[in-house]
Amino acid sequence: MKHVARKRFGQHFLADAAVIDAIVAAIAPRTGELMVEIGPGLAALTQPLVERLGHLTVIELDRDLAARLRLHPQLTVIESDVLKVDLALVRPADSAIKIRVVGNLPYNISTPILFHLLDQVHLIEDQHFMLQKEVVDRMVARPATAAYGRLSVMLQWRYAMEAVLRVLPHSFEPPPRVDSAVVRMVPHQQPVTLSMALLSELVQVAFSQRRKLLRHTLGRWLETKAYAGDFDVQRRAEEVPVDEYLALVYHLERQPA
Repeated sequence: MKHVARKRFGQHFLADAAVIDAIVAAIAPRTGELMVEIGPGLAALTQPLVERLGHLTVIELDRDLAARLRLHPQLTVIESDVLKVDLALVRPADSAIKIRVVGNLPYNISTPILFHLLDQVHLIEDQHFMLQKEVVDRMVARPATAAYGRLSVMLQWRYAMEAVLRVLPHSFEPPPRVDSAVVRMVPHQQPVTLSMALLSELVQVAFSQRRKLLRHTLGRWLETKAYAGDFDVQRRAEEVPVDEYLALVYHLERQPA
């Protein structure tokens, strides 16, 4: 029985064999690696991955699709919303092995998924995701560009990222209304240690009024924190490099109360 894509789950199933081959090549799975696929759907990517890995854990919310996937002898199926999944439970007990994460993420909740995984980045070796191209553009954006914003800063703090493949709508069934892209995300080996909550609050304030100079937004916020440093607020948020935002949070966490 053919599965009908469900709009409430944001389902668009990858169907282009050439694109699937290119994604698998970019991921380069190796036998025995611990890998988790988010949203396997109709197993278009799942099957070539598991053939190379030997075993694969998949997270699928749609109960009909999860039931189909359980018939595959080389899959462990977690039927759940990925936002409720603790990746630590996927690893063998007392194991320090890192997890490779892949998936064609539902575009309607892709950003919450990225932030959920950001909380678990210490468990992850790398990530390869299919996302809306506009989101990937924001993730990898450089300062002084229109796409550079809160998502850029929060993710570039913890990951080295690159767009590895552009995917057009006709590669899916049903076709989405937007172009897609595959992004590679590799956690930094020695990230700046700081409060994710404080960084998130800071960049949210900074980018709350993109067209205004930071003195109108972040400058006032820094005053409430009794900040006594020399951070230049005569700039717009998009002009500030990631490392300067990180340095500012680092300073705030260590200044006298």
